Amino acid sequence: MSSSYQPRPADNGFLLFNVLQAPAQLAALSDLTEADQGLMEQVLDEAGKFVGEVVAPLSRTGDEIGCRWNAGSVTTPPGFRDAYQAFWQAGWPALSCAEEDGGQGLPWVLEGVLYEWLSAANHGWTMAPGLLHGAYECLKHHGHAELKAAYLSKIASGEWLATMCLTEAHAGSDLGMVRTQAIAQAGGQFPGEHRISGSKIFISGGEHDLSDNIVHLVLARLPGAAPGPKGLSLFLAPKFLPDGTRNGAHCERIEEKMGLHGSPTCVMRFEDATGWLVGQPGAGLNAMFIMMNAARVHVALQGIGLLDAAWQKADAYAHERRQMRAPGPRPASRGEGDSADLLVEHPAMRRILDVQRAWIDAGRLLAYRTGLALDQARHHPEATEREQAQRWCSLVTPVLKAAWTHQAFYGASECLQVFGGHGYVREWGIEQIVRDSRVSMIYEGTNEIQAVDLLLRKVLPDGGAALGQVLLSLRGSLDASRDFDAEVLRRLAELRYLTTTLAAACGSDAVLASQVADDYLRAVALVLMGWAWAQIAQTPGADQARWQTPFKAFRERVLPELDLRLKLIKLQLPQASVAHTA
Repeated sequence: MSSSYQPRPADNGFLLFNVLQAPAQLAALSDLTEADQGLMEQVLDEAGKFVGEVVAPLSRTGDEIGCRWNAGSVTTPPGFRDAYQAFWQAGWPALSCAEEDGGQGLPWVLEGVLYEWLSAANHGWTMAPGLLHGAYECLKHHGHAELKAAYLSKIASGEWLATMCLTEAHAGSDLGMVRTQAIAQAGGQFPGEHRISGSKIFISGGEHDLSDNIVHLVLARLPGAAPGPKGLSLFLAPKFLPDGTRNGAHCERIEEKMGLHGSPTCVMRFEDATGWLVGQPGAGLNAMFIMMNAARVHVALQGIGLLDAAWQKADAYAHERRQMRAPGPRPASRGEGDSADLLVEHPAMRRILDVQRAWIDAGRLLAYRTGLALDQARHHPEATEREQAQRWCSLVTPVLKAAWTHQAFYGASECLQVFGGHGYVREWGIEQIVRDSRVSMIYEGTNEIQAVDLLLRKVLPDGGAALGQVLLSLRGSLDASRDFDAEVLRRLAELRYLTTTLAAACGSDAVLASQVADDYLRAVALVLMGWAWAQIAQTPGADQARWQTPFKAFRERVLPELDLRLKLIKLQLPQASVAHTA
């Protein structure tokens, strides 16, 4: 029963191919026309095998043995290096990188499914390659030619892993307080050479034995730079320099964490480390945000994957474990000699399982649509289509990251409840998922920061117009003659009107937006879930119990939360505004 996670490509494929019609959408993108359904299915089948056979079995060992630090070096758990070497040599990190950079030029959405499965199978191991694509995009768009020639193909292939060095002990999410210094050097192997000095904390994969080199992307401040975030620049500082000598990047220790023991979270000291400027001086955050935004989509997929891993364990246990008599008619699963019924026959356990699956399925659909939008934003020949796709990504990414990492932790805790006391001991593996999933609510911008980003930075500046356009675009795929579609249409209109009212009220109240941001993001997530389930429910083949059971759980157990969130927001509004939204 403590078996490792196994991908189920049929479930993912139904959403990707049947519901979203991904091949037809990709056919409009000139660079991705060869990505037909047959090729995509083949890629996912092979990815599922690699994840299930190579990566997943290492998860428990990674948790129990963990990473080991010794005199600045870090040793990862047994099997981790071999699995990673097989991973990059098989070309998995390069799926969606451009062919001219050594990549395979496939759709980003395939990479998204791959990393969802990897996170579900072995979150600690997956932390290592998780930043590769963001580092690739950052260097590709902001690095100068000489730097890209030396490092881009190594990052694209995954031969060299990468880090994102932002946080300092005194400056968590407040990057404007970063003190690490960079001093320009004359000459140097590449343009823009500097010496970097300072300390960074919470650096995932700052030191390890998985790859032969590590490429650090470091935020630092030039002498005389403006205070705050506008004075930050970005630098590439490798573990080993091009001549093979060790750079001045040292791991002082690894953190002892609640979970993710298979991933070394490092305290890094840069001591006159050689680094090269990426992008323009003082524009480090602009370059880094490409990396952070890519990471946020990956973190959302981590949440979905971890919730699926928890659900798989709980569902399997519920179909094996017998406890007491279930209420109601005699279950078909009860044999003549059975003195108790399976847990899955008990309504409380059924509720837990079905609710989590409702979140998994809707989250997948929304994440895969976002993956397709990323492909469209990069490759669509029409500027208006690229802009529309980018608008979707900008608004939906913080919702995905916050709502589904929240559900990963709390949903995994619910799945642990299915096991009773057995869930609290290590042998069943569910408690590891609870521990490992908790950090995803914190990193790449805490969920509270995601809520503030959504409301204060992306919705309010234009009075909700951009979000309104996104919500209006969803109406075309709904049919008011269907009961559930009609309800979703009503919810879309309700959210649009509340957004307009909230934008007006926030204009005269500097605190209001921050007070309601969390509830607002949750409300947006629930409305988007409603749209997602409307799409699933009307797709041929969705009349099976596999899809109807979580659909029913969503309608009865999840969607009603929207009324609570809307009321919580309205309670903070001025009374005159509330009268108009009632």
